[in-house]
Amino acid sequence: MKDLIIVESPTKAKTIKNFVGSNYEVIASKGHIRDLPKHSFGIKIDNQEFIPEYQIDESHKNIVNELKKLAKNSKTIYIATDEDREGEAIGFHIATAIGKDPQKLPRIVFHEITKKAILDSLKNPRHIDMDKVNAQQARRLLDRIVGYRLSPLIASKIQRGLSAGRVQSSALKIVVDREKEILDFKPITYYSVDIAFKEQLESELLEFKGKKIQKFSLQDKAETLEIIQQLKQESFKVKEIENKKRKTATPPPFMTSTLQQSASSILGFSPSRTMQTAQKLYEGVMTHKGSMGVITYMRTDSLNIAKIAQDEAKDFIIKAYGKEYTPSKPKNYATKSKSAQEAHEAIRPTLIDFTPQIAAQYLKGDELKLYALIYNRFLASQMSDAEFELQNIFIDSDSSLLKISGRKLIFDGFYRILGNEDKDKLLPNLKVGETLKLEKCDLSEHQTEPPARFSEASLIKTLESLGIGRPSTYAPTISLLNSREYISIEKKQIKPQEIAFKVVELLEKHFLEIVDSKFTANLEEKLDEIAENKQDWQKLLWEFYDPFIQKVNEGKTSIQSQKLALPTGENCPLCGKELIKRSGRFGEFVGCSGYPKCKYIKKEAVENDQEESYGVCEKCSKPMVKKRGRNGEFLACSGYPKCKNAKPLKPTQKSAPQKLENVQCPKCGGDILERNGRYGKFYSCGNHPKCDFIAKFPPINQKCPKCGSLLMRRTFRNKPILECSNPECKERMDDTP
Repeated sequence: MKDLIIVESPTKAKTIKNFVGSNYEVIASKGHIRDLPKHSFGIKIDNQEFIPEYQIDESHKNIVNELKKLAKNSKTIYIATDEDREGEAIGFHIATAIGKDPQKLPRIVFHEITKKAILDSLKNPRHIDMDKVNAQQARRLLDRIVGYRLSPLIASKIQRGLSAGRVQSSALKIVVDREKEILDFKPITYYSVDIAFKEQLESELLEFKGKKIQKFSLQDKAETLEIIQQLKQESFKVKEIENKKRKTATPPPFMTSTLQQSASSILGFSPSRTMQTAQKLYEGVMTHKGSMGVITYMRTDSLNIAKIAQDEAKDFIIKAYGKEYTPSKPKNYATKSKSAQEAHEAIRPTLIDFTPQIAAQYLKGDELKLYALIYNRFLASQMSDAEFELQNIFIDSDSSLLKISGRKLIFDGFYRILGNEDKDKLLPNLKVGETLKLEKCDLSEHQTEPPARFSEASLIKTLESLGIGRPSTYAPTISLLNSREYISIEKKQIKPQEIAFKVVELLEKHFLEIVDSKFTANLEEKLDEIAENKQDWQKLLWEFYDPFIQKVNEGKTSIQSQKLALPTGENCPLCGKELIKRSGRFGEFVGCSGYPKCKYIKKEAVENDQEESYGVCEKCSKPMVKKRGRNGEFLACSGYPKCKNAKPLKPTQKSAPQKLENVQCPKCGGDILERNGRYGKFYSCGNHPKCDFIAKFPPINQKCPKCGSLLMRRTFRNKPILECSNPECKERMDDTP
């Protein structure tokens, strides 16, 4: 009989199978096999006790049957799900689904999917930690209670299809509050004095007539001009030269939140894209040593590093860069999180000799980019600090004190890996008492800027600092807000939609605890206490549920509906009640005030009071009607759902091709026309299809010096350039006069 190892992912199962040999059967549960029902509340509440009514999902029933068969014929069954609380809960559900006692099955955990880590875990199994399972159950039930009891109330009062969530709504309030700051912002005009001495030495004005000059202190233009006039009449001498050394500390290795932030700012990855790519790197990819996981577990808020990893990094750094690049003691880091326990290690590479250069032979695209980011950050975290020499030159006159600052990198340390964006600013050799000639003294006008909108990276950083959510929730929370159309993400900026303001306003007024970051963070701490056996999970649920459900019930009558608008003065032709204007999911409409008993909706009127005709359906001859969908208005058959014919409201109008002046086709001499296609504008020969010349960008009457084809004018990396229209050439040059 073989031993059975149960994991979540097929990729993970395949990787582990390579390590354990023929005595083990490794199978994947493919995620959650048991959960609360999708379309009902799924929690029975009896005498302050919450009983979850878990179900096996239809898509997992075959897998569960297969697991049961394998379990019957296995000597030992190992639960090997992920090491965080969610993984612990999945292991609990797997054991329960196959009819085994969760607390008796051996449970193995590992922070990396390497042969050594897997074999070591098999030698040291433990049992499922029910405290962690209960913490996860409490989180799941809390989210279900909020989602299934509060969401319908909001939808009934504001707009159909809206939802609320414990972490989701707190995050939404943070975004809405920032947008309010931006809208309420009133710019302040302030001035600065731009001063430079010989060799364009830029100087900062520190004091004038004994008064300290700070960034926003000069808000009177006349006063600033008086300062400039005074300075132009004075002579300046070097008062003091200050030299000192400063070290720049190495950055810590990544944890989930910082990985998502750096991947967003450096690689342009969304949090969900980052986590999907990291999952692949963790579960197993091909390397020079075979298939294995190349990073440690990626859902973590810990900065701990295994000693063996530190020793391997030290040996590698000494060999590759020299002994001076390693500190006297290994670098250890402490997380700012109050309860960093989702995993035991930071995110790091599992193979220190699997460098990004070697990885480029095995990994491609996102996987290589993210792996290089993780690898270099970890290696940098174990290197020596960078060291700078700073120089401040203080200059004075009869009325003022000024400062010139410079810096020089004297030891690059970890910058050897990560690079140094702060360039040296070297100052000339000056002496105390030396006279300097004023070369420039001008006024500059500035305005204060409103706070920036959140990016995905900065929102995650804020959520983490406030203690809202956990590593596994950051990416799904932002994705959910976006999919629900509470927010839009444009040019990496998160902008709340109009409906978000209404939802947050209602929650702030009637359910403040749901959007209060302190309350949400405190709830997270209590969930941590459950995992540490310091809090009873049933008691926590009741303490939340009892006052919450009372507010929900009261809100059904006390919260005024925002769907109602002004009466129209007309009566319903079906029941005689007054017609009112409502706000629905697809905009405003006029309907009966007797809804839901009377479902009359007034059709839109047109100019001649006649109902607009949209023709008949080509398939069933019933009238076509105008409808609105997520992509706008369209025509659909009134016989829906029996007939599902649909088409655009208006035929797409394509503009006539426009001729480019003074540009002829290089192949046949014909005119070049600007056309509109499926993917936007393009340029082709007027003799098409006989001539196949085509260009993505507007051609000009100038030939490529390399191949003789026409050049195209375009923008590349925010710079105007000329590019050859020949796809095999692609010669580029600056578009300068």
